[in-house]
Amino acid sequence: MGKKDPHTADPESPAVVLFDYAVDRQDVKWLMNQLHVEAEVNRHTVEYELQILKIISVGWSIAYHLENAPARQPLLEAFWNAVRAYAQSLSQTTELMIGQDIDYFQTLRDRLDTYLATMSASSEKNDPAAVIGPAFAANCGNADDLFTRMAGAKMFMSVVRRVKTYLDHLAESTP
Repeated sequence: MGKKDPHTADPESPAVVLFDYAVDRQDVKWLMNQLHVEAEVNRHTVEYELQILKIISVGWSIAYHLENAPARQPLLEAFWNAVRAYAQSLSQTTELMIGQDIDYFQTLRDRLDTYLATMSASSEKNDPAAVIGPAFAANCGNADDLFTRMAGAKMFMSVVRRVKTYLDHLAESTP
């Protein structure tokens, strides 16, 4: 599913594979190319928020799909530790480039908290994508923009589906 993390001893571990997928930008680029020209949002904001949504959707998907599995907690910890290291590196690079301290990991945590709160407050509990789309558009600056809602919902649904496929494959290949 993507690049290997040089800080991890086992580059084929599920946490590394899922982390690599979370930070891969191909589907972000694809969705940006699909975003309708009439979308009433800042396209740079949408691209930034899509990457955030992808990362936290991978983490959410791990927790959701492995709800009662013994591997859930170790996989979540390894995944979020990789994300933390990535975010710290990104924050340091950004600070060097623009001279401003940015805590990317805190941004990820804040967005995750926002999405979780929105999902738990919603009457659409059985359809998280219906909740994520509008919340995503709000994070992009225009909660009413249908095109942005659709981009967020597509990202979320795609990530959830791909993580489930990967985890199912792991379960099938484990003796």
